[in-house]
Amino acid sequence: MQKVFDTLENCRYSVLSDSDDLDKIFRLRYDSYLAEDAILKNERKVMSDPYDESPNCVHVAVEMDGEYIAALRLHLLSNTVPVSPTLEVFPEIRDRLDSGQTMLDPTRFVVRPGSKKSFLPLHLVTLRIPFLAAVSYDVDIVLAAVRAEHSAFYRRYLGCHNSVDPRPYPGLTKPIGLMMTIMEESRDKVLEKYPFFGRLDSIPQSEIQFPMLPGFYRIVERPASRVA
Repeated sequence: MQKVFDTLENCRYSVLSDSDDLDKIFRLRYDSYLAEDAILKNERKVMSDPYDESPNCVHVAVEMDGEYIAALRLHLLSNTVPVSPTLEVFPEIRDRLDSGQTMLDPTRFVVRPGSKKSFLPLHLVTLRIPFLAAVSYDVDIVLAAVRAEHSAFYRRYLGCHNSVDPRPYPGLTKPIGLMMTIMEESRDKVLEKYPFFGRLDSIPQSEIQFPMLPGFYRIVERPASRVA
């Protein structure tokens, strides 16, 4: 756990909107997915889709030593804004939106290839992004569209449970299953076990300034988490 705190001392989060920054992330995505044989090669060496430009989309990157080393894309969902890549693949979850629940759909979770050699917990540093976003936007459910071999990671750290069996996912060569986290049930349990997922006033650069999305969601202020 201490290694996560040490890593957070040496990196920072950035919400991206500039086209040059996003292009760097699209190239990081391409390298990451290609390294796992999850996509086919393309001449442009970028990975992007129309969902990157959705009005309910937020791009967040992790920066260290002046370079983007990880990134994640977030889509905020409600019955008035039912737009996200995972909703397209798993349309049966639309019933939850119709009942008034809200969701966070994190996709394109990438970490720079070769980062495992650094022995830094970059996957956990990146996984903070959807957890903090779910708390800040006060969503009911966090989705996780993941490959079967990654399901244990989400189950362990976010309390996700399997919801829909794997099926083909556009643009990817491997099938993707759907997992979910009910935030009301999991939030306090996650923070008690892994306090680094919460707000850390002792590490200012670990904060993420999520944007207000007029007509979609408002930011909810919550007390800072205690560091064990």
